Amino acid sequence: MVAALSSLLVRLTSQRWLWWLGGGIWGVVLFTLSSRSRLPTGPEIPFQDKIVHFLYFSGGGFCFALALFLPQVPLRGRWVWLAAGAAFGAVIGAVDEYHQTFTPGRSGNDLGDWLADFTGASTGALVAWVFLAWIRRQNGKSPA
Repeated sequence: MVAALSSLLVRLTSQRWLWWLGGGIWGVVLFTLSSRSRLPTGPEIPFQDKIVHFLYFSGGGFCFALALFLPQVPLRGRWVWLAAGAAFGAVIGAVDEYHQTFTPGRSGNDLGDWLADFTGASTGALVAWVFLAWIRRQNGKSPA
């Protein structure tokens, strides 16, 4: 059972197009949410907005990094993945914040949101490196 699950995980992880698709869907959802004047509300948590930005952008950074670096053998260093995630978060986060300035009821250009986007994408890319290194070790390939 564990071997079959591990084999399935290795096969799914090795499909680069799947990560590009995930990143594309992530981008469409981001654009859609940023275009809405009102977002669904939930329980009030301190800094909830920043937490949501961080978590959402970590998913984008994860998909982007895997799509970009997946075929590399040996695996590039963590700092390269971190830098790619940081660049992704900085650019897409800035574009998203700018886009929100044109959405009625939204403020946009929030430095705190942008920092959460930036750090979230950087963290997501780093988690992707750890994930792929673990998958490659499980599959008998050296991660570095």
